Amino acid sequence: MRRILQNYQSIILLLIGIVAGSLIGMFAPDLVTYLKPIGDIFLNLLFVAVIPLLFFAITASIGTIQDGGHLVRIVGAMVAVFVVTICIASVATIAGLWLVPVSAVADADTTQSLLQNSTADESWGDRIVRFLSVSEFQELLSRQNILAFVLFSVLLGIAIRKSGSAANAFLAFLASGNEVMQQLLALIMKAGPLGLGAYFAYQVKTFGPELFGFYAKPMAFYYIFSLIYFVIFFSLYAYVARGLSGVGIYWRNNITPSLTAISTCSSLATMPTNIAAAKRMGIPNAIANVVIPLGNTLYKNGSAISSILKIYVAFAILGWNFFELETLVLAVGITLLVSMVAGGIPNGGFIGELLMISIYAIPNEAVPAVLIIGALVDPLATILNATGDTVAAMLVARFVKT
Repeated sequence: MRRILQNYQSIILLLIGIVAGSLIGMFAPDLVTYLKPIGDIFLNLLFVAVIPLLFFAITASIGTIQDGGHLVRIVGAMVAVFVVTICIASVATIAGLWLVPVSAVADADTTQSLLQNSTADESWGDRIVRFLSVSEFQELLSRQNILAFVLFSVLLGIAIRKSGSAANAFLAFLASGNEVMQQLLALIMKAGPLGLGAYFAYQVKTFGPELFGFYAKPMAFYYIFSLIYFVIFFSLYAYVARGLSGVGIYWRNNITPSLTAISTCSSLATMPTNIAAAKRMGIPNAIANVVIPLGNTLYKNGSAISSILKIYVAFAILGWNFFELETLVLAVGITLLVSMVAGGIPNGGFIGELLMISIYAIPNEAVPAVLIIGALVDPLATILNATGDTVAAMLVARFVKT
């Protein structure tokens, strides 16, 4: 019993913090005003730490790969895993909606505040530029430009490999920096129960009442279906990666990332715990340090499910037939784009929603439902988005030998 308590001490403390935060959010919402700054400070520490952690992890990992073809194989397998599993999530959601139809009522009063956060006036060329690059070096250090930063780190790692022995000293610095950042993360996570508990109190106070309003049926479908998908399909992927033992290894080490994701509603804040979990799962660093950071922006299972649900709800409000073949094929294509492209863009969720509205020529009366659903599904969507990165890395490790 003592060993069990020692092994799961951090998880138990996180659970206690989250439960306490939930109770405060439900029964003492006035206290949330005083607790939220604590959660914000904890999140800010995570966000500050994740940028240098990403830099050292990616560049050191790629820089130490001796075989150039090996990196190509990792990236190739990663893209294949991302595309296939996102398509599986999309098709499974369509099947679920066919078996269990749902509907929603539009609420026009909340549309404008959500639309104000979008970037509808930008051209797609401007969005691609912002997606892949920044104009000043210091802008790379902002988490709002995380994909540009990841691409820069990947290119720097490739440059290290091409520099040969001249880069040995720099590579040693990166390896040391990676270890230092891992230790810094461990220090920050000691405040996890307090910080996550405080932030979870805010989440419960903010989103709890809305979940039982106009969008109860779509929300019920999303949360029930996503939980089923989370347990069954992620277990299946872990089984494909490592057999029956892989299922146990994945779930034993996925508790802390899941709790972090549901508490923070941030894939980026969850990434450090994902990288630590990948090491405990036995995923090679060369794979984990490439797949997890890129998956953080390009691999969104939760967003894939919500994308299909948004299209379905919009069609239901308008009385259109969602289950036509052309509509379904287009929906899967939009979902791939939203999950793997828009996910790396600031406000990418809104960009994906506006893309869907534009392609299907959806009238104004259905727009609020599309926008609001995205906000309400965020907690569970973040769990699927974030923790899917580690199971994807397991699958890549299955097909690419290091």
